[in-house]
Amino acid sequence: MYNKNIMYPQLETPRIQLKLLTLDHVEEVFSLFSDSEITKFMDIEPCKTLEEAEEIIQFHIDDSGCRWGLFEKESSQFIGTIGFHYLRKADEFIAEVGFDLHKAYWGKGFMTEAMKEVMSFGFSSMGLDIIDATVDPKNERSIHLMKKLGFRVEPELKDGLLYFYLKK
Repeated sequence: MYNKNIMYPQLETPRIQLKLLTLDHVEEVFSLFSDSEITKFMDIEPCKTLEEAEEIIQFHIDDSGCRWGLFEKESSQFIGTIGFHYLRKADEFIAEVGFDLHKAYWGKGFMTEAMKEVMSFGFSSMGLDIIDATVDPKNERSIHLMKKLGFRVEPELKDGLLYFYLKK
């Protein structure tokens, strides 16, 4: 754990409100994480109960990072999550970004929009030096997103995953 004192605000893009996940979002998180296509490239099994979704949210509440719920402004529909975890400081302040999106919103630019907002917050307000991410080599959509946003990829797999990073 690095810094539990960072204040994580609600963020906003032209199409999305990013609200910190709370236990009030259990049903939304369950609807997302119970879909095997959403969790296919994650290190978790699809949720089978609301309690499992609650555990996911609680993990992020207890973590030194944060997790925002993504809500489409036009409909107020919950469409995914994004956030920082695994905050650490050696020579540089680093956080890993994680993200997921309902299938109905894939390929429409929502995650690009959310990532840009979160990356800006991470570098400017949190003082991050590096944002990194691990991606399954078969997850073509996430690989495309990382490259589109300017992340560099390490040439070798680590634990069977691609390691992406972006420096301030």
